[in-house]
Amino acid sequence: MSILEIIASLFGVLSVWFARKNNMLVFPTGIVSVLIYVYITYENKIYAEAGINLYYFVMSVYGWVLWTSKNTEIKKNISRNKKSENGIYLILFIVFFVILLFILKMTDSDVVFLDSITTALSLTAMLLLARRKLENWIFWILADIIYIPLFIYKGLYITSVQYFIFLILAISGYFEWKRSLENDKD
Repeated sequence: MSILEIIASLFGVLSVWFARKNNMLVFPTGIVSVLIYVYITYENKIYAEAGINLYYFVMSVYGWVLWTSKNTEIKKNISRNKKSENGIYLILFIVFFVILLFILKMTDSDVVFLDSITTALSLTAMLLLARRKLENWIFWILADIIYIPLFIYKGLYITSVQYFIFLILAISGYFEWKRSLENDKD
């Protein structure tokens, strides 16, 4: 347990809280968290997780720009994927997983499978979040369920508590976004 892990976790929880509320502050708070987690996860040999935190940084900048753009329908509107889009995102998840599994087998990581699947779920979730798609929460929920025991195994107890909080927020976020989507249709 370190002060860096505590700071990263607090900013991570704030970021997911803001995502749940469909609030643009999801991105700056997330940036603080992910930049610290690049270091923490690399030091703990959770390499794909370190890499995905760099990806979160890039996607946070992308999402921040997208959400603040005046010429986009994504600016405020939560939407659902079309059936064809669900297929595309599922294929993307599988491709991410296979590539990560292949790469991580060449490292000294002892959590290759879990690191690959959680990272593939998270890559897909972040793409969906940046586009304000309701389905992002499903991918986050699945990832969080797997992350909790992964971080316990690695001795990152504060981070495992953070992911338990993320799980609760993701479930809540799904229902809040779904309700908001249904209210927008009325």
